[in-house]
Amino acid sequence: MDALRARLPLVVFAVSTALLAIGGALWTTDSDAAAEGFWLVGASLGLISSLTSTIAAVRRHRPTVDVIAVLALVGALLVEEFFAGAVVTVMLATGQLLEARAEARAHRELGLLLERSPRTARRRTGGTVAEVPVAEVAVGDRLLVRAGDVVPVDGRLLGPAVLDESALTGEPLPVERPAGETARSGAVNAGDPFDLLATETADASTYAGLVRLVEQAQASTAPFVRMADRLAVLFVPLTLLLAAGSWAFSGDPVRAVAVLVVATPCPLLLAAPIAYISGLSRATKAGVVIKGGATLEQLAAAEIVLFDKTGTLTQGRPKVVDVAVAPGIDATRLVQLAASLDQMSPHVLATSIVAAAHARGLVLEEATGVVEEHGYGLSGRVGDQTVALGKRAWIAPEPAPEWVQRVGRRAALDGSLTVFAAVDGQPAGAFLLEDVVRPDAPRMVHALRQAGIGRVVLVTGDRADTADTIGRIVGTDAVRSECDPAEKLAVIEEERLAGPTIMVGDGVNDAPALAAADVGVALAARGATASSEAADVVLTVDRVDALADAVLIAQRSRRIARQAVWLGMGLSLAAMVIAAIGYLPPAGGAVLQEVIDLLAIGLALRAVLPGRTHTVVLSSEDVAMGRVLRAEHDASLAVVEEIRAVADGLSSPGADLEPARRLLVRLRGDLLPHERADEAQLVPIVARALGPGTTYALTRTHAEIEHLVSRVGRLLEEWPSGPSQPEDLVELRRLLYGLYGVLRLHNAQEEEIAFSLLPAQA
Repeated sequence: MDALRARLPLVVFAVSTALLAIGGALWTTDSDAAAEGFWLVGASLGLISSLTSTIAAVRRHRPTVDVIAVLALVGALLVEEFFAGAVVTVMLATGQLLEARAEARAHRELGLLLERSPRTARRRTGGTVAEVPVAEVAVGDRLLVRAGDVVPVDGRLLGPAVLDESALTGEPLPVERPAGETARSGAVNAGDPFDLLATETADASTYAGLVRLVEQAQASTAPFVRMADRLAVLFVPLTLLLAAGSWAFSGDPVRAVAVLVVATPCPLLLAAPIAYISGLSRATKAGVVIKGGATLEQLAAAEIVLFDKTGTLTQGRPKVVDVAVAPGIDATRLVQLAASLDQMSPHVLATSIVAAAHARGLVLEEATGVVEEHGYGLSGRVGDQTVALGKRAWIAPEPAPEWVQRVGRRAALDGSLTVFAAVDGQPAGAFLLEDVVRPDAPRMVHALRQAGIGRVVLVTGDRADTADTIGRIVGTDAVRSECDPAEKLAVIEEERLAGPTIMVGDGVNDAPALAAADVGVALAARGATASSEAADVVLTVDRVDALADAVLIAQRSRRIARQAVWLGMGLSLAAMVIAAIGYLPPAGGAVLQEVIDLLAIGLALRAVLPGRTHTVVLSSEDVAMGRVLRAEHDASLAVVEEIRAVADGLSSPGADLEPARRLLVRLRGDLLPHERADEAQLVPIVARALGPGTTYALTRTHAEIEHLVSRVGRLLEEWPSGPSQPEDLVELRRLLYGLYGVLRLHNAQEEEIAFSLLPAQA
C-alpha cells in the first residue's frame, strides 16, 4: 500500500499528460468531439485528485490552496471548458509529483540501533554456560561476556574489564573498569572475557533506554508545513472574492472560471520544490545528503548549531601526538620497533601506533613470537631485539626512572593515554595518544558564523577540562560537558527557545539528540551508524566543514525559491485581474498560466548552478604539491619530538651536549629545508586558495623557526671548552623548549590553514 501511494503522483502525471496530448492530437485532425472526451476525462481525473488532497488537508486542520484547483476544475466542467480543465490537471499533477519528490524525507528508522541491540546472553548455570534470549536474563544472573560481545544488560563486574563505551558516551578510547564497577548494556568488550552479575533486566537497561529516547524524540519533531499552505490563508479568500466579484458584476460564470484557472497556484507547487530539488542536487555533489526539501528549508533557517565532540570536532580516534624516549634512545627507531610489533594487534591503540609509523615513512619489520600478556600488553621479537608494549606498571615498575615520571605528569595534565615501550627488557620510551581536533573544524565554525549562525555550542559527554579546551580551539560560544543522552536532549530544548537548532554528531549515543533537533546532522564517512538513520542531513565525506557548504546551499536555494514564488504569484495575480474584467478566457488563461509556470521554473532552476561555498577547490597541481609537502611535514614530526627529548636531558650540570649537537645537524639538514620549501611552495598555495592575508602567520612562524635554530647553532658553536656551566645549559634548554613550542603551534597552523584544504584521499 505504501509503495502504491508513493507511485500515485507519477501515475496521475503520466495519465493526465497522455490524455491532454491525445486530445490535442485529435483536435488537430478536426476530431473535436473525441478531443473533448479525452480532455473531459483528464479534467475529471484532476478533480478527483485535488478533491482527495483537499479532504485530507481538512481532516488534518491544515490550510491548503488545493481548494482553488477544485473550484477551477468544477467550474471548467460546468461551463464545458474541458481543455482548460485538462491543462489545470497536468499543472496540478506536475506540482504534486515534484512536491512529493522534494519533500519525501527518509523515515527516522531505528534499524541500526535495533540491529546492534543485544539479543542473547551467555548465562552461567553451575559449571555450564548456556546461550539464552536476553529477555530471559533476570537480576542476579551471572553472565559471561566474551571478547567483542556487546554487554547484554546492566550489571556489576566480577572481574576487571576493558570496555568500548563509544556507543553510550561518544568517548572513542577504551576504558578500564575494575571489578565491582558497573558495566552498561551497549558497551563492547574490548579486552578479555569477563563475568558480569546482572543488576537490571534488558528492558530496564541503558541501551533499551537509548532506543526509547530516539523514539520519543522522533515523536516530538514538528512536521514541515508547505510554503503553499502558509500562503493559502490569504490567497484563497482573495481568489474567491475576485472570482465571485467578476461573476456578480458581469453575470458571466465563465469569467469566474477564468479567474480560478489562472489562480491555480502552480508557481507555489512547482517553483519551491524545483529550487529545493536543485539545492539537494548541489548538496549531494558537495558530499552532503539532505533528506528532503523540508529539511533543506529548516537548515537554511537555523540560527544555533550544537556539536558533539568525539568524531565531530575531533578525529574520533586516538592519534600519537608525541613520543617520549629514555636517554640514549632514538625516537624514530622506537616507533619502528613498536609499530612492527603492534601490526600484529587489532587493538585501537596499536592501530594508532602503526599509523604514526606509516606517517613517518618507516618500513615495518616482521614480528615473531608475539605473545599477549592479558591485562598488561604485548611482547615479541623484532629482528634481534625483544620489544614489549603496554602499561607503565608492566614496562617500568617502581622505582621508575625520572623520564617515566615526567611522562606520567604530562599525560595527567593533557588527558593523554600512554603506551610504554621496552626494548631488550629496558624501558625505552612512551607513546602519548590523544583524540585531536579536526583541522577543518575551526574554519568550519568561522564559516558558519559568516553564513548567519549566531550561536555555536559544544555539548558532550566528555569531562569538563577536555571539552573546554576543544571549545576554545574551535571557537564555540558555550560548552556543556559530562552530558548523557538525556541531558543532551535537555540542552537542545533549552537552546531551541532562542531559535531553530542544528545538532551535529556521529555516534549511536547522538541519535536521540539528532532526532530531537530541528535539523540533525550525522557524519557517516566512516560507515553507517544509527546516528545517520536518526539524522536529517548526512555528511558522506570525512570533512566536517562540508556542513558550512550545506548551510550556504540551503540558504541560496530557499532564497531562489522565494524569488520564483513571489514573481510567479505576482504575474498570476495580474492575470487574475485581466481575467476578471473579461479579457482572458479560461483556455487562454490555462495556457498563460503554463507560461507563468515555465518562467517560475526557469527562475527556480538557478539553484542548480554553482553558488558561493565555503570549501575551496585546489587545482590538481596544487593538490599534488600539497600532498608531497604533507608527507614531508609528517616525516619532520620525529625531529620535533627529539627537540623536547634533548631539552629534557639537559636538566643537570655537566650534561652531555652530544645529543644537542646531533639534533642541530638534523635541524639544519632536515627541518629547515622543509620549512623553506613550505614558505616557497605551500604559502603560495594557501594564498591562491584563501587570499594573501591568510598566510602572514605562516610566514612569521617560518622566520621565527629560522631565528631560533640559528641561535641554537651559535650557542653550541661558541660553547666554551670544559664542563658545561649551569647558566649555559639553562639558555640552551630555553631555546630548545621555545623552538619546540613554536614548532607545535606552527604545525597546528599548517594543519588548520593549509593541509585541511587538501581533499581526502581514497
